[in-house]
Amino acid sequence: MKTALPLAVSITIQSVYGFVSPHHRQVQRLNQAAPKTSLQASSDKFALLFDCDGVIIETEELHRLAYNAAFKEFNLMIGDEPVEWSVAYYDILQNTVGGGKNKMFFHFRNTTGAFPTSDNGNVAAPQTIEQEQDLVDRLQARKTDLYKELIAEKAQARPGVLELMDQALADENVYVGVCSASTKAAVTKVLDVTLGEERRKKLDVTILGDDVSKLKPDPLIYVTAAERLNIDPSRCVVIEDSIVGLKAAKGAGMKCVITYTTSTENEDFYGIGADAKVPDLGSKGVNLDMIFGPMKDDLGAGILVDVRDAP
Repeated sequence: MKTALPLAVSITIQSVYGFVSPHHRQVQRLNQAAPKTSLQASSDKFALLFDCDGVIIETEELHRLAYNAAFKEFNLMIGDEPVEWSVAYYDILQNTVGGGKNKMFFHFRNTTGAFPTSDNGNVAAPQTIEQEQDLVDRLQARKTDLYKELIAEKAQARPGVLELMDQALADENVYVGVCSASTKAAVTKVLDVTLGEERRKKLDVTILGDDVSKLKPDPLIYVTAAERLNIDPSRCVVIEDSIVGLKAAKGAGMKCVITYTTSTENEDFYGIGADAKVPDLGSKGVNLDMIFGPMKDDLGAGILVDVRDAP
């Protein structure tokens, strides 16, 4: 069914996943010959936390295509109509529901009001919660595989992301992390392709959708990041792209910079508490000092004041 509008922690720091702890990253930095900057003289640290989808890489359309491909492979039908998510409908899902499985549950329970049959109607729709969960789990697993194939072909970091991340990784007073509601398999593929192994291994923390019990807009993913880094949330700045992510960051007591995408550019980010909003990190020349410089003496100071979009 092609829908236009709806009705209405385990942190992978261990080396086995390719990430290292803050302590080990500092050891690595001390052994590196490259010069480093120092944002502040005190021992107090800041944290720069990136969402993945829509921030590091603009992935909304790739996710949508992967979902629709999975729906088609399963031959999902509601009545006589195949299940298919339009661009407009997926934009709404992106700004309403966090996490891929939650999107499917929302669609079938809230938008269509029914779970689909599969195999062109030869397999009946789920009749129990367990059967619903099983179908969604299988769809999500296949969607992830299809998404990884698309990422391998088309992934490219958004403007300014790698430059800002490199500045933060070179500063011993700034922790760097990725916090995404997507699965480990999907995010790891994105990071491998867009960041490269060297950057990926320098990340201090990475928390993914299968690491936490509640997804964005719940703040748990960012609260957990602050706890793992042993840093006060007020010293953390999150880079997000959606209302769902913004609510999670602000709910955790962190500042939030929005780098909006084509599917989120018209949202009222300032009305929900965004500290700054820019088209991307490259077009306005966003750098580390613009973000954390004003916070050195006053954690409540405005950030990106000279380059952010007007409210």
